[in-house]
Amino acid sequence: MAGIVCLLFLFSCVAAYAEKKVVIVAFGDSLTAGLGVPANQAYPAQLAKKLTTSGYLAKVVNAGVSGETTAGGLRRIRWILKNKPDIVILCLGANDGLRGLSLIEMEKNLSKIITALQKEKVVVVLAGMKIPPNYGIRYTRAFEDIYPKLAKRFELTLIPFLLEGVATRPTLNQADGIHPTAGGYKIIVDHIWPIIQKVLKTDLACQS
Repeated sequence: MAGIVCLLFLFSCVAAYAEKKVVIVAFGDSLTAGLGVPANQAYPAQLAKKLTTSGYLAKVVNAGVSGETTAGGLRRIRWILKNKPDIVILCLGANDGLRGLSLIEMEKNLSKIITALQKEKVVVVLAGMKIPPNYGIRYTRAFEDIYPKLAKRFELTLIPFLLEGVATRPTLNQADGIHPTAGGYKIIVDHIWPIIQKVLKTDLACQS
């Protein structure tokens, strides 16, 4: 009986949510901004299109800034909140890692960003990243471990690796080997779609 009541409550939450336009902010660096591709081919724009075709009322804000570090992201948090997001897809840290910056500071910055967002009842989806072993395997592993550690600490939905299925594949990346092509971004959206759908149907639906 209790199970049936829970299911009915969940369905009522989803129904109420379906009538509301959701604001999703894609918060990140050049991988989010879509460096090197038309704005309508970056992953936030492709995600917006997929949401619309799937029947969701949603607005996706591309808040990607090329070259952004976690420190830069922390300085932008007030602007992010001005968009009144329901969901933030947080993908920062790649530039910290590529520049060999302090991982302790990187983790602190991400923690402060997440805390500020959760304080305003924003659902945070954390996108993990990987870096080449330019600074040694210890640094590389410590970098990658930050994302699942934060996801566990703050009880976040985690995208283990945003570039899954795209990284290192020449046909899906631009000449620099780092930034995806439009086709690469399509694969990214297809990869994260089940995760975003789950957040929309569960985490966000019953928050109100």
